[in-house]
Amino acid sequence: MGRRGRPPVLDEAKKREILAIVAVGCSRSTAAKYVGCAPSTIQNTADRDATFAEKLRQATYNTEVGLLKNIRNAAKKEQYWRAAAWALERRFPERYARRGPDVITLDQITLLLGQFSDIVAAVAPDRCRKEILKRLEELTKGLGDSTRKVADEPQ
Repeated sequence: MGRRGRPPVLDEAKKREILAIVAVGCSRSTAAKYVGCAPSTIQNTADRDATFAEKLRQATYNTEVGLLKNIRNAAKKEQYWRAAAWALERRFPERYARRGPDVITLDQITLLLGQFSDIVAAVAPDRCRKEILKRLEELTKGLGDSTRKVADEPQ
């Protein structure tokens, strides 16, 4: 008995087109528009087809690596120092990205909470002081954890 149900939207030719489009640096959304499907169709196909999923992953990362190599090669030339600055801003935004005047860093928050803790220690009654300082310490640790998770994610 033959296969039942609707034929897959993405045949082998469309899969190859998607891989080629992604390999040159376009998004999955652009590839989906090109072949006439929804971006979710690409993901659903990848979920069902491990070979396609692997090729899609490789196409995505090969593009990223290739573009980063180009930036790095350009940055080796002194006159193209902006390429290095661009890469640093995006790879390590917590250290190199421009910040507006209303943005504060984790170090500034930690300093502020430390100063606040000193004030609490100086003026809060003994019966409350330990609990307040304990909660402030937990808050400070929590801020550090969430910031590290965001900073470690691929850019």
